[in-house]
Amino acid sequence: MALTGRAALLAALGSLPVGIWEPSWTGILAVNAPLAVACACDFALAAPVRRLGLTRSGDTSVRLGDTADVTLTITNPSRRPLRARLRDAWPPSSWQPGTETAGSRHRLTVPPGERRRVTTRLRPTRRGDRQADRVTIRSYGPLGLFSRQGTHRAPWTVRVLPPFTSRKHLPSKLARLRELDGRTSVLTRGEGTEFDSLREYVPGDDTRSIDWRATARQTTVAVRTWRPERDRHILLVLDTGRTSAGRVGDEPRLDASMDAALLLAALASRAGDRVDLLAYDRKVRALVQGRTASDVLPALVNAMATLEPELVETNARGLTATALRASPRRSLIVLLTTLDAAPIEEGLLPVLSQLTQRHTVLLASVADPHIGEMAKARGNVDAVYEAAAAAQAQSERHRTAEQLRRHGVTVVDATPDDLAPALADAYLALKAAGRL
Repeated sequence: MALTGRAALLAALGSLPVGIWEPSWTGILAVNAPLAVACACDFALAAPVRRLGLTRSGDTSVRLGDTADVTLTITNPSRRPLRARLRDAWPPSSWQPGTETAGSRHRLTVPPGERRRVTTRLRPTRRGDRQADRVTIRSYGPLGLFSRQGTHRAPWTVRVLPPFTSRKHLPSKLARLRELDGRTSVLTRGEGTEFDSLREYVPGDDTRSIDWRATARQTTVAVRTWRPERDRHILLVLDTGRTSAGRVGDEPRLDASMDAALLLAALASRAGDRVDLLAYDRKVRALVQGRTASDVLPALVNAMATLEPELVETNARGLTATALRASPRRSLIVLLTTLDAAPIEEGLLPVLSQLTQRHTVLLASVADPHIGEMAKARGNVDAVYEAAAAAQAQSERHRTAEQLRRHGVTVVDATPDDLAPALADAYLALKAAGRL
């Protein structure tokens, strides 16, 4: 059988048994002098690792689910060619499960005095900052018998942003907004809106919209048309307490709330409203204020990237006080929190009047679709018990929502897939009614 590679060389030099043989100093001393010389020369001809220069470039941010390319440039200042294997280490969540080995390991050859680039492609599975770990390089001699190994630090951070999957709903919501804004034939009427124009009265119009002065100057009854007010202030409040850590489907409730908040922010900024963000549990986790319409969405996405649920009970009084400081003028305060009875009844309800007496309050909560499936289950005893438990849970949520509505709060309770468009619809309804 023909011998190739390292095994053939070892057999020719030292008549060693052909097989797996890991060279070591003990092994070298045990073989003949020609093999020892070959090994020593191979070791000496391997390019030094410590003198290598490493720099990074590439992507610094990526949306969750997309890929980011980070390029590592290796400079070889020595007089010997570098033949190496390289491992570019990142946290395990930087890749899809099972793909780390293929993504982080590279082979390269760098001639003396030159540089080469290798690209590591990341596909993160979690939001937040992913920081590069050590770069380990193993430099081989021309025979591949011995190697030098060393580790370098090449700092780099890739921020993994929320995916904003609900942006697919934005075109339809903008079309509805254009209708409300008077850019199509549909115009809205109501208190608290800006005057747009006069038109002839049509049966069914609100008589309070009749302009009697204009009517006196012409032969027909004239009514005012209105467009929604602009430059309203909207404060998005993300509850990052323990209830936001509960998983609904494949993601925490907090992620679904953030997705809904991003759609509302994109829609409201297009409507000419000012949007701020507050993330709170027992202290402020993120605060975005005073951004222009073109800057607000990138700022919100960047602030949300590092948010994680905190396993503490949210301080409702602290949240309310912080929200009031962030909204000194009349605003729409959007609370993205839970509808569980205990946190609402014991935490939010006692301080809710502080918000509602000055602001319009909209509460959005993520519902578990599995509860709805359980409520429909039948067929055996276990399914009936599950249906009863689900019906009880739904009844408690409905009761809690009714309590909030009696305090003047608009409530949106929807599954993760439906929460973002439902929240946007609630915002448009408030705008159409002139309540902003």
